[in-house]
Amino acid sequence: MKPEKVHLTQEKETLLITLFAKAGESELGDSLLNDRYAAEAVKRIDYDFARLKVGRDMMIGLAMRAHHLDEWARRFIERHPRCVVLHLGCGLDTRYFRIAPAPGVRWYDVDYPEVVDLRRRLFAMQEGYFLIASAVQDVAWLEQVPADLPVLVIAEGLLMYLSRDDVRALLGGIVSRFQHGEFICDALSSLGVRFVQRIPSVRATGAQLKWGIDDPRELEALAPPLKLAEEADCYRRDDVARFSLLSRISIGIMLAIPALRRMNHLLRYTIQRDPRPTPR
Repeated sequence: MKPEKVHLTQEKETLLITLFAKAGESELGDSLLNDRYAAEAVKRIDYDFARLKVGRDMMIGLAMRAHHLDEWARRFIERHPRCVVLHLGCGLDTRYFRIAPAPGVRWYDVDYPEVVDLRRRLFAMQEGYFLIASAVQDVAWLEQVPADLPVLVIAEGLLMYLSRDDVRALLGGIVSRFQHGEFICDALSSLGVRFVQRIPSVRATGAQLKWGIDDPRELEALAPPLKLAEEADCYRRDDVARFSLLSRISIGIMLAIPALRRMNHLLRYTIQRDPRPTPR
C-alpha cells in the first residue's frame, strides 16, 4: 500500500505528535491504550516523525490523558446507549475505534477539511460513524448533527489552540442545540500554555497556543448550561511509576503545588439546558 504523504503546518501538524505518541505508547509492554489503529496509521504515513522529538515520557503522558478521556466517554455511552458523540478537533485520533461504540451511537469526528481528507485515506468508514470537514469554531457544521439525543462532546488537545471568543462561539452553539449531555476536555492554565509552547515538539510545528484556563468555572461563564461535574489530574499517581526518574520528580512537585497542578488537567461538565420557556 502506497504511503500517504502529509503536508500539514502549525496547529494541524500537532496532530502528528499525538498520533505518534499514542502509537509509540501502545508498543510498550505496560501500555494503557493498546492502540493498534494508531500504530498502523503511523506506518502508512510518509513523514519524518523524528523531527517532532517525541520521547517515551511524552508518549506515556499523552496516552494517560487519552485513556482518562476514553474512560469518561465509555461511562457516558454506557448510560446513554443511544446518543450523539462530537469529537472536536479529532486530528488522527482513533478514539472511535478504541471505544467501538454500540450501534445506537452516532459518532461525528470534526476537523479541518485537509485533516478529514487524510482520515478518509487512513481509516475505514463504518455505519454510525461520520466525518465533518470544518473548523470547529465555524459552528454552522452543527446543522449536520441530530439534536434529539443526549450529546457527548470531546475536546482533547483543542481548546488551547482557540481564542476565548472562538471557545465562546463553539460552546454557545453546542449548548443552544442540545438539551442535555456532557462536555469533556483537557485544559492548560496560562502557565501551562507558556510551558507547552516551549516544548520542542510543539515548536517544531510552529503552532501557537492562544488561551489558558486558570479556573474551570471560566467555561461555565462562557456557556451557562455547562456545570462542572469533575476535575481530574492528567497524571494519576498509580501510573506515575512508568515515567523516567526526572519526570517522576517533576510530576510529584507539580501535584503537590495547586498552581502547578492545574497546569494540565481534565474537566468534565454536564450540559443541562432548561427546556421550559422563559416567563415574560
